[in-house]
Amino acid sequence: MHEAKTQLSRLVERAAAGEEVVIAKAGKPVAKLVPVNGGKPEPRRLGAWKGKLWLAEDWDSDEVNEEIARDFYESEIFPPDSEE
Repeated sequence: MHEAKTQLSRLVERAAAGEEVVIAKAGKPVAKLVPVNGGKPEPRRLGAWKGKLWLAEDWDSDEVNEEIARDFYESEIFPPDSEE
């Protein structure tokens, strides 16, 4: 901990450069310095969800939308006898 206090500027520079700096007290980790933006963000990949998501053929049908509206508006959040 004492060393971290005396070397704080250097440790912050290392963290800003992308390194995770663990600060310990009595040999036990108590804090971690990390860059605010988490380092360089990974570029987005097209198709990352391919094969991981499935939608029923009727996912946007009138029947399904009516059921969702009924579940929402007739739930405990919006009981049928509540005034709007």
